[in-house]
Amino acid sequence: MRLLLVEDEHDIQAFLRHSLAEAGYQVDVAADGKTAEKLALEATYDILVVDLGLPDQDGISLILRLRQIGVSAPVLILSARRSVDDRVRGLEQGGDDYLTKPFALAELLARLRNLLKRNTPASAEATRLRVLDLELDLLRREARRSGQLLQLTPQEFVLLEYLVRNAGRVVTRSMILDKVWGMRIQPDTNVVDVHIYRLRGKVDGKSQQPLIRTLRGVGYVLKDR
Repeated sequence: MRLLLVEDEHDIQAFLRHSLAEAGYQVDVAADGKTAEKLALEATYDILVVDLGLPDQDGISLILRLRQIGVSAPVLILSARRSVDDRVRGLEQGGDDYLTKPFALAELLARLRNLLKRNTPASAEATRLRVLDLELDLLRREARRSGQLLQLTPQEFVLLEYLVRNAGRVVTRSMILDKVWGMRIQPDTNVVDVHIYRLRGKVDGKSQQPLIRTLRGVGYVLKDR
């Protein structure tokens, strides 16, 4: 699941970015409304977490703008504003749920899960990705190859989801580090190679048709032929 986190407080942003990634979300972050709108125009998100106290505009104004440009994904409002009037206004102006600061991570994750379930289309295909005999269940966070459940860690699932969403396209190590780990670190790190190696063993290990390919000096591609 791809999530856009809009939060300008650095400590909270860093904590949520790490925690949400550990929970299996592919997280993009924005510290202001302008950046958030740009990201929302460039990508499709399954859910958004939006703080109301942004430096360049009120979070509610941002939510209204996102609705105007066609962003229909559910929005969890995160705010220090605790009054009933503030909560009602947030929900009436395009928010789907409201969580006040300080908050418990477990509650935030539960609210995200509930929003995703509530906004899941009736068609099960909307919650699944498939390439050949590899199928990902985005709600259950499960992957199967030829019907067999793959024992993936949360990070491996996020990595596999990114590869599947970009099936047929080459993705570089830097792209993977940015989109899967949500950070930019030294490009010569071997963290991507190690995870790809482990993931390939689980996805392709027992199959006669490998899906994950390495293009030396370039990156990786998941393709069925």
